[in-house]
Amino acid sequence: MTERIEVDPAVVEHYLTALAQFGAYGETGIWRLVYSPEWVAAQEQVQQWCREIGLTARMDGAGNVWGRIDGAEGGKSIVTGSHIDSQAPGGRFDGALGVVAALAAVRTLVERFGPPKRPLEVLSFCEEESSRFASTNFWGSRAITGAIGPDETETVVGFDGIPIGEAMRAVGLDPDTLPGVERDDIDTFIELHIEQGPILEQEGLPVGIVTAITGLRHYVVELTGRSDHAGARPMDTRRDPMPAAAEIITDVVTTALRFGRPAVTTIGNMRVEPNLPAAVPDKITFMIDARHPDPEVRQRLFAKHERTIAEVAARHDIDVTWRVVADHDPAVSDPGVVATLEEAARTQGIPYRLMHSGAGHDTQRMAKKAKVAMIFVQSKDGRSHTPAEFTSIDHAVQGINVLTEALYRLAYE
Repeated sequence: MTERIEVDPAVVEHYLTALAQFGAYGETGIWRLVYSPEWVAAQEQVQQWCREIGLTARMDGAGNVWGRIDGAEGGKSIVTGSHIDSQAPGGRFDGALGVVAALAAVRTLVERFGPPKRPLEVLSFCEEESSRFASTNFWGSRAITGAIGPDETETVVGFDGIPIGEAMRAVGLDPDTLPGVERDDIDTFIELHIEQGPILEQEGLPVGIVTAITGLRHYVVELTGRSDHAGARPMDTRRDPMPAAAEIITDVVTTALRFGRPAVTTIGNMRVEPNLPAAVPDKITFMIDARHPDPEVRQRLFAKHERTIAEVAARHDIDVTWRVVADHDPAVSDPGVVATLEEAARTQGIPYRLMHSGAGHDTQRMAKKAKVAMIFVQSKDGRSHTPAEFTSIDHAVQGINVLTEALYRLAYE
């Protein structure tokens, strides 16, 4: 095939605008938590759109929506999509654009070429953001990859105190059917997503092709000293955990800077007890978020952080404990799928760069069951997880055209 395959920008804009009405928050925001009424309505709309373009549509036991067209030659499926839920609040592009991209791409291919040789599927994951349940860890893709434990429907509890199993039952889903969600017949999964960072915009590029998704580790660190009066207790007799916390935080951030890009370390959460202006703290609790996409470098970064925590606490005579509350391995994109995406971008005449993802995505989980890769499209000012996030229709369409071309090569040729 020599002619370029291009999606209709008006279709993309229509899907995006319509989807943004489910859970609309303010002028540009979205508040669409998993298993909420807004979520139910959005997933029903995705199913309706799938049927309108000639796909069979269903919701699995976790709440993921699948739209499928069978392939004339059978075999494992070529799947594309992203998540339907949002931050609280989030924007209208994170996750949703990948669902829209899947719909627009498959619609274009089916209208132009008819049924494919290999099964082609649109996927709208039920949950990715952990915005209602803090410990879901990619609930939709974990269900598909068989990684949800038997007790998690009761132990994963929302910020409102409701177990996730109860929330599922409230929208007509049976938690006991979760084991049946697992799929072993997916050949390739491609997720289009906004970049959520500034690199593409800084380089004036519309599209990035993701070669690896970062690994991350979240530590909760507790430093315990002794609370005393801020005026009466002499400095040289204190067991103050605050200077130790300040030194650890400064050191781990400096370590990531010394490692250089793409190493990142962030402290975004801290609790001080008793949190009084005229008292030496008794306990400082904070979280360290450390990330790197290279498996070997990641381990060296983590090891350096752990040595810092132990050494600084000992030097300050502060009791210390830490625990790992999240530990995600890096996911390396399949080289063959990356090559297909690069060929698709060149065929489309769309400028791109290879890059890693500093954020986690469902693709990390799907890599356990399929060949994977991602397409990034430019994010205005690098903003995401906020109603202020924005991606132009032009940049979105360029990314979707790359996706469409790649899906043609994988499912039709």
